[in-house]
Amino acid sequence: MKYSGYAYIKTIGCQMNVYDSEKLAAILNSYGYEKTIDMDKADIVVCNTCSIRHKAEEKAFSFLGRFAKIKKKKPHLITVMAGCVAQQEGEKAFARVPHLDIVLGTQAFSRFGPIIDAIKSGKKKIVDIKNSAMIYEALPDTSCFEENKISKFVTIMQGCDNFCTYCVVPHVRGRERSRLPAAIIEEITLLAAAGVKEVTLLGQNVNSYGQKEAQISFPKLLAAVNDIAGIHRIRFATSHPKDLSSDLIYAIRDLDKVCSHLHLPVQSGSNKILKKMNRGYTREKYIDRILKLRKECPDIALSTDIIVGFPSETWEDFKDTMNLLREIEFDSIFAFAYSDRSSAPAARFSDQIDEDEKKERLNNLLELQEYYTGKKNKQQIGKILDVLVEGKSGKLRDGFDHVQKSMEQMVGRTQSNKIVHFPSKDVIIGDIIKIRIENAYPHSLWGHPQGA
Repeated sequence: MKYSGYAYIKTIGCQMNVYDSEKLAAILNSYGYEKTIDMDKADIVVCNTCSIRHKAEEKAFSFLGRFAKIKKKKPHLITVMAGCVAQQEGEKAFARVPHLDIVLGTQAFSRFGPIIDAIKSGKKKIVDIKNSAMIYEALPDTSCFEENKISKFVTIMQGCDNFCTYCVVPHVRGRERSRLPAAIIEEITLLAAAGVKEVTLLGQNVNSYGQKEAQISFPKLLAAVNDIAGIHRIRFATSHPKDLSSDLIYAIRDLDKVCSHLHLPVQSGSNKILKKMNRGYTREKYIDRILKLRKECPDIALSTDIIVGFPSETWEDFKDTMNLLREIEFDSIFAFAYSDRSSAPAARFSDQIDEDEKKERLNNLLELQEYYTGKKNKQQIGKILDVLVEGKSGKLRDGFDHVQKSMEQMVGRTQSNKIVHFPSKDVIIGDIIKIRIENAYPHSLWGHPQGA
């Protein structure tokens, strides 16, 4: 059935949700709903949700809650909760958001169209959180892309089999399943034809891609993507340390389009806590993989995830994490204070850490990392780096006092995922240009195009 109207999509959470939102937008477009950035104009509102942390979950309910009054004025407005919170809450979502029309789980995208038909025909409050044996496949619809058409996410697998004790992903995304290589290659080939220059391959653990299905390995998939004309850069996330193979390290070293940056979540520097988290590796194993990686790829930039205040984490355990930062010297980290997720085993662990204690540890960790991020950024001064132009700079941070405000400021990223601001009037978004780095700041670099 074809309808007419406008669709507003709110995305909360990870890169995979950004990708999923584009798929939802494509479905709505095929049903006649044009995407809009104006909520007041919308005839259907979708909130694609994240449940990895309590704050993200509450943000989703808060966003959808504001439509109670709007629906009284626009009775035809369809409200949809999609994604991980929808999968987690199911029918219970209606208790908190009585005006909600659809609860669409993470594996129900293929049924979204018929559900809209049912709502339009008068059916009320539909929940679909059933598991699906197949991954929803749909070719990209470029009319539904977000503003950035240069760099795109491509999900290569869904779900997770690792069952880390703090994590809800296996419960809301299901067990690990890999897409067919041919479908991935076809999608990226179409993206390249549409002008996309960089792709980021997504999965909860991309290192284990294809293992359950006896398909090609992840390094071989990278090699296949590397051969696609028009694609200039390949990134991937997330890698699980226990599955970081030598073959993948060699792929990063040898494939010219694979970027010199790896995000490898460690979560803790304490073996006791790693075991309690069910991470499947030790501190020593993690460091061994980093040493192997740096031996083969000396210029690689490293980022990681860290959770502080996990149940039973002592100050000694936390010091182990701080010492890991000193030993490895990550380029950047994403650090969080532990928070319970009701469906995760760790919520039932004893020895929970006081909230003030968590905050103190988190602040100490971030302060230490700020030093190493600054150190890594300063090491770039004087270098000439290839930068993929992403667009115009937003508001520049404090510290750019030397910048002439009258000059047009552009921004891009290096292969190592560092943000670079530079002045230029002649570059085109999507170009890869050489920039001489002249200044370094806590979160970005500044330079001039070579010869400018």
